[in-house]
Amino acid sequence: MKAVNICIALAMLASRLPASDDPPQSEAAKQGQRVFSQSCGFCHAPDATGTGQAPNLLRSDLVRHDENGNLVGPVIRDGRPTKGMPPVRLSDAQISEVIAFLQWRLADADRTNPADPHAYSMQRLLTGNAAAGKTFFDRQCTGCHSASKDLAGIGRKYSPAQLQARFLYPADIKKSVTITMPSGKQVTGTLLYQDSFTIAIQDPDGWYRSWPTDAVKFQVRDPLAGHLALLPTYTSTVIHNLFAYLETLQ
Repeated sequence: MKAVNICIALAMLASRLPASDDPPQSEAAKQGQRVFSQSCGFCHAPDATGTGQAPNLLRSDLVRHDENGNLVGPVIRDGRPTKGMPPVRLSDAQISEVIAFLQWRLADADRTNPADPHAYSMQRLLTGNAAAGKTFFDRQCTGCHSASKDLAGIGRKYSPAQLQARFLYPADIKKSVTITMPSGKQVTGTLLYQDSFTIAIQDPDGWYRSWPTDAVKFQVRDPLAGHLALLPTYTSTVIHNLFAYLETLQ
């Protein structure tokens, strides 16, 4: 009888527990998951745990301390070009949904305290069609790049996670400037500073030189202009296909 009573008590207790310990996912979080997977998942992984190059957002203080998009929103809109993150064109509503998804993921991660999922294997990243990626490359990229020259061996030069981030927004590439002075003399160097009144370069000898913008003519060359022009045209499928092709350049 005692054993029966214990079983009945356990059954009654179980009936009062939630069916799952998972935090409930709101409709906004569900929609945000779809938006995040399509627009951000390639670099940050669909579950926001990072891919080696792009950080694990579940460990981000910025995400954890965000309040109604005050911290995450500007990063999505403006990107972090110096860290390899381009701007992402999402509406205010979509940004709110992405934040709802990230907050839901944080709650789940805090509950389960999972082991480090940071390292992503090639199998998890390589989901695109290399032939389709080559078609896109031949059409859009060969004006500046060559698979047999500057990109030869790029697939073994970088880890998969590094490669997929670098082709979207290559880091540490400086703009060059040619300054033409009133005398006709020209100086070419690396752009250091530019505003409406001043332009400054580092010349080939390493010297800092500056001029009033209304006193000289100048031409700025941005090696990343082509990459920036392509960013708004990328779809998730194109990104995965292009990455698959670049991985074949061993």
